[in-house]
Amino acid sequence: MATKAYYPINEIGAGKVGFSKTRSIIEAAFYGNNVVKVNTLKEAYQLAKNSPGTIVTDMPVKNGETFGLEKDAKVLLFNDGAVTGRYAAARRIKGEPGVDDAKLDKVVMDAVYETRWKTMYHAECFIGLDPEFMVKAHLLIPEGEENILYNWMLNFQYMSDEYVKMYKNSKLIGDGKEPDVYIFSDPQWFPQERPDVDFSCLSDPLTLCYFDTNENCAAILGMRYFGEHKKGTLTMAWALANRNGYASCHGGQKEYSLDGGKKFVASVYGLSGSGKSTLTHAKHGGKYDSFGGIKVLHDDAFIINTDTCASIALEPTYFDKTADYPTGCPDNEYLLSAQNCSATLDENGKIQLVTEDIRNGNGRAIKSKLWSPNRVDKIDAPVNAIFWIMKDPTIPPVLKLKGSALASVMGATLATKTSTAERVAAGTDMNALRIVPYANPFRTYPLVNDYEKFKKLVEEKDVACYIVNTGDFMGTKCKPADTLGILEDIVEGKAKFEKWGPFEDIEIMYDWSGKTADFKPDLGNKDYVAALKNAMQNRVDAVEGFATKKDGYDKLPDEALSALKKLVDEASSL
Repeated sequence: MATKAYYPINEIGAGKVGFSKTRSIIEAAFYGNNVVKVNTLKEAYQLAKNSPGTIVTDMPVKNGETFGLEKDAKVLLFNDGAVTGRYAAARRIKGEPGVDDAKLDKVVMDAVYETRWKTMYHAECFIGLDPEFMVKAHLLIPEGEENILYNWMLNFQYMSDEYVKMYKNSKLIGDGKEPDVYIFSDPQWFPQERPDVDFSCLSDPLTLCYFDTNENCAAILGMRYFGEHKKGTLTMAWALANRNGYASCHGGQKEYSLDGGKKFVASVYGLSGSGKSTLTHAKHGGKYDSFGGIKVLHDDAFIINTDTCASIALEPTYFDKTADYPTGCPDNEYLLSAQNCSATLDENGKIQLVTEDIRNGNGRAIKSKLWSPNRVDKIDAPVNAIFWIMKDPTIPPVLKLKGSALASVMGATLATKTSTAERVAAGTDMNALRIVPYANPFRTYPLVNDYEKFKKLVEEKDVACYIVNTGDFMGTKCKPADTLGILEDIVEGKAKFEKWGPFEDIEIMYDWSGKTADFKPDLGNKDYVAALKNAMQNRVDAVEGFATKKDGYDKLPDEALSALKKLVDEASSL
């Protein structure tokens, strides 16, 4: 089996793999006499359906029996309250400088104790959908939170006969030394004064997401939003994958079939709202269908084997925003559940979802695997190109990066904007640019690990690297037609790049299929050059900050900083 659940007596004890202090606190809770095992998706559905506050819509789950549900299953809606997005400020990572794990462990110990008065549900699922990489994960959550439990089992791979068999025959991860993932959650938790419990270790006064990723365990306290549980689980899987030779990817990947039997595998990286899902699922008007079409791996979470360059999806379903899918939209036929949306009665008195973010921002739904009929769980063909999706107004719609250090550090300094998927402090400028390395705010290990893995893909595996701007370029909107046309020209080998001004390691393309405006940068415009230089200097500042913040935990090699400083010097020559 891929991860380890059972231990010979001689492998149990202090200092042995799977027996850290934090993990011992969390795992023990799963064996309490107040714990009820939820073995099937049908059981989870019934629990969620009957949970107080659940809205049972009249929208059928399409082909529900193929997902382990009854044929008459309906889309369940549950609304969380005021918080409808992820809250990064609550995350505390064991092992990071400034994180007091001794105090945090006490907080979790007391939280576990308080659940003795509650019925707790224990569910299991698989993360990773191929025998090469499968992880068993466990979730413990109190009665009353059945919708989180149900959505968690929908989002990841429930234990169907097919996948249980696959797991038994799957490859051992880390020579069999990686333990199962255990996540303890109590959304009903709130801090209460208790002897020997010090809440000064929390980064948020009311919530906590505490990770011991080296031992594959976490505690999520006071957080109702399902996205915390989804991304918390992926956080564990990405960290585990990173330790075992994979590049962990928050993005989408697709394989194009081309004339002559050729393949082209493209990976796109961006935050929610960046366009990564749009690019991943785009069918390009069916222009590739005669050659075999397009295969989609996933639009949010996957890993790349840095030796073989094959890629594996971590989730079967899609956790998508509902803002762009109005009531009655054909895509809504594939909904399995919904969160933080409204409801109303149609002309036949049937309960229907009300989407489009009328109630709140970041309404969400889990869509079935069937939504993407060309979906696969693994792409064996090696990845050909990486696309960093940015919303930096100084970056033209597309640039090609030369050199592995520059290619990787531009991913490490990916500039984007905050999305409604995130809960942020009041007064935060949602349009302000911020640096989110590799579009992955869920990293729990040193940044250099990602830097080296993406650098390896470019340097040793000849993976091409591009930046695409899906925002606006100096006031001119880069429309989906532009980005899709750029992708098509690159995939089909039609793209014509040329050296960009004084930049030795950057190439630019001026024309592409479906171009909607004139995006040619005016390198003679002093205002533009100043803005471009400032954007590159911001990246230099970010990398210099990595070297000092958190005691240098995220410091990158000197070559990364040098590659960026070279861009600033070249911009200064204009």
